[in-house]
Amino acid sequence: MVTVNVVVLAGTVAADPVEKTMPSGDKLTEFRLSVPEAGKRLLPLPIAVWDRSLARNALKGVGKGDEVLVHGLLARRFYRSGDSGRAVMEVVATGIKKLEHAQTE
Repeated sequence: MVTVNVVVLAGTVAADPVEKTMPSGDKLTEFRLSVPEAGKRLLPLPIAVWDRSLARNALKGVGKGDEVLVHGLLARRFYRSGDSGRAVMEVVATGIKKLEHAQTE
């Protein structure tokens, strides 16, 4: 069986990226990307950045309101919160590119 898990999204960063340290000691950078859905709704999608150099660039080069192109894969992550288990579906970024607007003269 052949499987393909590739996600490419263009949207607006909804909040500044935030770095978290996981209990394992790994660093995670997260932000939400607002992507236009059919009609006028915006779909807020969680983006996770595990790669250190990509996370460093996201923290210093991307902020709320920026338009970006995100390459990655869809992942489901499980974690414990108190006494219960939780799951989150997120896009794990493998590439982030800030989009520039064309200047009109």
